[in-house]
Amino acid sequence: MGKIIAVANQKGGVGKTTTAVNLAAALGDKGKRVLLADTDPQGNTTSGVGVDRRQCKISVYEVLIGGAKAKDALLKTEFKNLSLLPSHMDLAAAEIELVNLENRETMLKNALAPIRGDYDYIFIDCPPSLGLITTNALTAADTILIPIQCEYYALEGLSQLMNTVRRVKRQYNDLLDIEGVLLTMYDGRLNLTQQVVEEVKKYFPRKVFKTVIPRTVRLSEAPGFGQPVLYYDRASRGAQSYGELAQEILKNNR
Repeated sequence: MGKIIAVANQKGGVGKTTTAVNLAAALGDKGKRVLLADTDPQGNTTSGVGVDRRQCKISVYEVLIGGAKAKDALLKTEFKNLSLLPSHMDLAAAEIELVNLENRETMLKNALAPIRGDYDYIFIDCPPSLGLITTNALTAADTILIPIQCEYYALEGLSQLMNTVRRVKRQYNDLLDIEGVLLTMYDGRLNLTQQVVEEVKKYFPRKVFKTVIPRTVRLSEAPGFGQPVLYYDRASRGAQSYGELAQEILKNNR
């Protein structure tokens, strides 16, 4: 039975999609069967693995709203052991359309259930909001991975996210746990970075990953080429960091 990890933070620009794409690719490279589910209407995870979402006949929108089966929407990527459940811009309307549906919070969970056993890990890249799509992701997930950037106001809004996690845990998914908190855009030379690290560790005791993700040019460039950084430049610091994070997750999940 595959483990489902939601990558979530309602704050934009924290490295959420970068983490979903590169961590999934790193685990695939280590021999794990991995599915990336893109539930963000912006579709950056989809394009980040080289898929043109305009060409996708069936996307997560049809799976959530149109009764399509997840297995019919799956795409194999060109990267080792990595499959994709693509997003589409129509997904922006799903928040409104879900409101009137019965069992609206469990649509994604029910859709993933038949294919869950085909993967070791399923990563859900959540939109930068705390609406019904993110609620669906947290209801479907075993754990949540929270990327936090090492910048001013890093913890801003996190109390809202944790309130949502507690609500989902109470109402729909009592087993939901925190996989870990990932520090992104890390620059150890800055005093500010060290201050943010200390703050985050106080806020999330024993939940912060040892691995940190540096701010690097290669990580920024790779999505423009439709590739995880591991395939764009295997020797880069970004690729090595996500490889270390994958190793840390494997160790934690033994």
